[in-house]
Amino acid sequence: MAKHILEMRDITKTFPGVKALANVNLDVEYGHVHAICGENGAGKSTLMKVLSGVYPHGTYDGDIIFEGQPVEFKDIRDSEKSGIVIIHQELALSPYLSVAENIFLGNERSHRGFIDWDATNLEASKLLARVGLKMSPLTKAGDIGVGRQQLVEIAKALSKDVRLLILDEPTAALNDEDSEHLLGLVRELRDEGITCIIISHKLNEIRAIADVVTIIRDGRTIESLSLDEGEVSEDRIIKGMVGRDLEHRYPHRVPAIGEEVLRVEDWTVHHPDEHSRVVIDGVNLSVRAGEIVGIAGLMGAGRTELAMSIFGRSYGTNITGTVYKNGLPISTRTVSEAIGHGIAYATEDRKKYGLNLIEDIKRNISAAALGKLAKKGWVDGDQEVIVAEKFRRSMNIKAPSVTSVTGKLSGGNQQKVVLSKWMFSDPDVLILDEPTRGIDVGAKYEIYTIINKLAAEGKAIIVISSELPEILGICDRIYTLAEGAITGEVSIAEANPEILMQHMTKDKD
Repeated sequence: MAKHILEMRDITKTFPGVKALANVNLDVEYGHVHAICGENGAGKSTLMKVLSGVYPHGTYDGDIIFEGQPVEFKDIRDSEKSGIVIIHQELALSPYLSVAENIFLGNERSHRGFIDWDATNLEASKLLARVGLKMSPLTKAGDIGVGRQQLVEIAKALSKDVRLLILDEPTAALNDEDSEHLLGLVRELRDEGITCIIISHKLNEIRAIADVVTIIRDGRTIESLSLDEGEVSEDRIIKGMVGRDLEHRYPHRVPAIGEEVLRVEDWTVHHPDEHSRVVIDGVNLSVRAGEIVGIAGLMGAGRTELAMSIFGRSYGTNITGTVYKNGLPISTRTVSEAIGHGIAYATEDRKKYGLNLIEDIKRNISAAALGKLAKKGWVDGDQEVIVAEKFRRSMNIKAPSVTSVTGKLSGGNQQKVVLSKWMFSDPDVLILDEPTRGIDVGAKYEIYTIINKLAAEGKAIIVISSELPEILGICDRIYTLAEGAITGEVSIAEANPEILMQHMTKDKD
């Protein structure tokens, strides 16, 4: 038997004005977990779409050899017939169908032209058990969390007799517990002889699970490294990804902190549906001009709920407490009021809440402050282009023009569009919720540089992050949150991961 289950030779893929892949080569051995790393926009997902038939044969140059035979897939069904299944970062489950219906959608269990529901639900139950899910196959997919949805996608792949499973950023939206469960399942599949390709930005996960990592930069193969001997460091991978050493993953900054800009006192928020349930409990916090304040907490601590409730009461009910701006109480009962008082909130879910993905860059950048571009009720289109172009250049948004569709950009560039939108509104207070989630180390460094620049301009910045190194790397002062309550306030000089974790796991007073 051949050593490699997959060989991709000199793959080149061109879009109008952009060469996404240039002579990329990839060899994947049978029974291995093969990781693919690279910055956002490096070509990782494009390469996998070529492999899986999303980009059919004839739309790219180069050769694909699968299990020793040249293949020319015309669509994704064609690749699935050969045993290649891709699970995209954006999950493809229908929330209105049951788990069983989703697993066999397009691959129905039928008899004489009719769906055999008994067989469907029985086989679905077996597949759910195989991926470690204890749930009814009749459960609606929309009623389960993202972690379970990922496992349902894997069950769906297993129903197609998968031999090569491709996972595109499988843990990007998962908490630590769900991530570990998913990675454990990948190890089990490897032991069963199923080969896996994983695209991931999480270098610690790659080192923990992958046998080989291939690094792609600017649409080209840089190198493939064997992780079996344990000699490949994160720094080595980063250097390959960005083309330089990142000795300091967080840019140097000398803070110049001024007067208090925002203060929140005795802020209490109840659940939007369960009105008796307190989600945020008597929170007090403040942030000053030029200061970067971090909010750290475990999953479910209430970090996003706190931010959204302050920003126009976008979350919660029966909200009490007072928001002060420059020492004076203000009303933030609506998003318009919050923006009017100079408060901006960049959501953690940029695709769902932060951007209009089917609109172009210029429309997204102008969206939060159209009044600045309006004359007699009409938006000045020429000025909108000028403003957007200024941000495209200053923020290094990698796109041919400001008329490019935002949904086609990489995650890091989408995040820059989100920041540009709020920077155009010229806020005094900027709340950043998971500002670097799902983007690579090189793009992260650029985002950190932008945050530092905003702080240097006197903006008061609140950063919510689930990554403690990030909180410690960019913040001046840190609040810890647990069960909706502030459990600690630590200066950066006194902070370390152990102290923060102690506060984050402490019972609220």
